[in-house]
Amino acid sequence: MAKQDKENMFQKVVSHAKEYGFVFPSSEIYGGLQAVYDYGSNGVELRNNIKKYWWASMVQMHENIVGLDASIFMDPKVWKASGHVDAFNDPLVDNKDSKKRYRADVLIEDLMAKYQGKIEKEVTKAQKRFGDDFDKEQFLATNPNVLRNQKKIDEIEAKFKTALEADDMEGLKAIIEENNIVCPISGTCNWTDVRQFNLMFSTELGAVAGDSNKVYLRPETAQGIFVNFLNVMNTSRQRPPFGIAQIGKAFRNEIVARQFIFRMREFEQMEMQFFIQPGTEMKWYEYWKEQRMKFHTAVGNADNYVFHDHLKTAHYANAAVDIEFKFPFGQKELEGIHSRTDFDLSAHQELSSKKLQYFDHELGKNVVPYVVETSVGLDRMFLSILTGAYTEEEVEGKSRTYLKFHPGLAPIKAAVFPLTKKDGLPEKAREVMNEIKFDHNVSYEEKDAIGKRYTRQDLIGTPYCITVDHQTLEDNTVTVRERDTTEQFRLPIAELKAYLDKHCSLTSLLKQLV
Repeated sequence: MAKQDKENMFQKVVSHAKEYGFVFPSSEIYGGLQAVYDYGSNGVELRNNIKKYWWASMVQMHENIVGLDASIFMDPKVWKASGHVDAFNDPLVDNKDSKKRYRADVLIEDLMAKYQGKIEKEVTKAQKRFGDDFDKEQFLATNPNVLRNQKKIDEIEAKFKTALEADDMEGLKAIIEENNIVCPISGTCNWTDVRQFNLMFSTELGAVAGDSNKVYLRPETAQGIFVNFLNVMNTSRQRPPFGIAQIGKAFRNEIVARQFIFRMREFEQMEMQFFIQPGTEMKWYEYWKEQRMKFHTAVGNADNYVFHDHLKTAHYANAAVDIEFKFPFGQKELEGIHSRTDFDLSAHQELSSKKLQYFDHELGKNVVPYVVETSVGLDRMFLSILTGAYTEEEVEGKSRTYLKFHPGLAPIKAAVFPLTKKDGLPEKAREVMNEIKFDHNVSYEEKDAIGKRYTRQDLIGTPYCITVDHQTLEDNTVTVRERDTTEQFRLPIAELKAYLDKHCSLTSLLKQLV
């Protein structure tokens, strides 16, 4: 898909999200607040279903993973020990002509993605030209245009990695200048020096002016797990290997908050910290890489998900990889899997003077466990699901738009329609709805022609529409219409609940993860 087509597609997704009650700009009647969004009636249902799916896949499906809900406010020493006070920074650069602010690392990553896009364009052209005879590996290894673009990527990546590892701000600026990276607004290379920018929001805790304490809105949920390690381990009667899972809000004062809900200042994380014996971290790292990829591909097209190893690991990690999703605006991070070693627990142990250890019977001594982390942004996953579901197609010369959600995640599982507003059909339709609403989120609608009602449900991704007609009054069967194929079939009312249980529950998803 061409760049312009991808941009147009993304704008359609954003417009659709607002028009059909998924996402609204926050405080819109006052002009909105940049990079802050509210979730509408359909959005909150999809969001909650994603959280249920994640929680069930982590806690319900694993005997050795338990949950936690830690507070947003924490003692400031927590963020000192974790390194956030001193090292939670992004490289900032301003364009002097447009007065716009950018992340220097993102500018460089976008440049490499541009060269990668040129390679993919060459591959697409060759595939069309050679058809079934096309040998992709040979083409990538021999085509001059591909080799030239790959060499450019490799050269930039080598310098980029060196600069990141050394926290070399001058080196980052040099890469920007050497490659003539321009401001998208002004089109100039007139950049300021690159400097570090701390991403934490601070506030004051206390009722008396001058007597309050500086605290931070947490920039991640993981530290709440680490400081509660002993509490959870002892009360849940767990011992490593075991995990602690948490879903919660986090806050970051992003330099550039853009691309709709992909990068926001207030967002939600779904994180699990898995505590293990030192020396076993790479085994568990590989295990969780596989498990997390299964989690995502169960609800989306597998071709849209790829692993991407970090050029520079965080100060706490000895291995790190992202699961990236191919959004219309580029391939971007969806979830991170990190081997955090014993950095966090050791740091908190030192600053708090409290032992954060367990007795390892195999080693015969107290040990600070190592940690493998999985962390996915709920809002980013929401956007990946919404983007992947948005479907436009031509059917018998007519255009059709619908959201192809996995039924287990769809905001509304079924809509119940009386064919007409008379002859007792509305009353019978209400009976049908009352039979299934205890187990599934269903809606009722009787306004307009049946075709218009189908279309409205397609646009919000409802997998099944159930129509009560005159035959229903005779034999207690209903017409079930399937969203993706638009096919219809009769089903006894007595079998409706079992049918929806089979096709719309999370069970089918969770079984794919075993």
